[in-house]
Amino acid sequence: MRSILAAAICATVPFAAHAQSYEAINGLNVIPLGGSSFEVIEGRGEGPSGIWCAAASYAQDRVGLSNSTRLYIKTPRGPSISGAGRTGVVFTSDPNDLPSPPIKSYSISVDQQSIGLTIGHSIQYCQDYIIELNDL
Repeated sequence: MRSILAAAICATVPFAAHAQSYEAINGLNVIPLGGSSFEVIEGRGEGPSGIWCAAASYAQDRVGLSNSTRLYIKTPRGPSISGAGRTGVVFTSDPNDLPSPPIKSYSISVDQQSIGLTIGHSIQYCQDYIIELNDL
């Protein structure tokens, strides 16, 4: 009986984790990792600007953070923490979660730990995905 219950729980855990994911305006998936950390999964050929856009989109829409809040790269681009075979970048809004002191940056790199941009700066990389009524 316990093995059946354990199997049922294990079968639903991946589904529950997937249900919590967020799809950013540019189609990239963002996975909450607990606390102030979350992972943007690389995909669709998006580069650093698309990854920062997804991070800012998640921070504003799902978490409700303001434009002046700074996001930091906790773990640079590399093997995903949330799923095998994927590539991701882990962000945090809490500088105390960083393994090294925060670095203010104006570049959009995703390969350097502890660099940070404000959400207001990062959300500007989403402008290409916003369709205006006049564009139709």
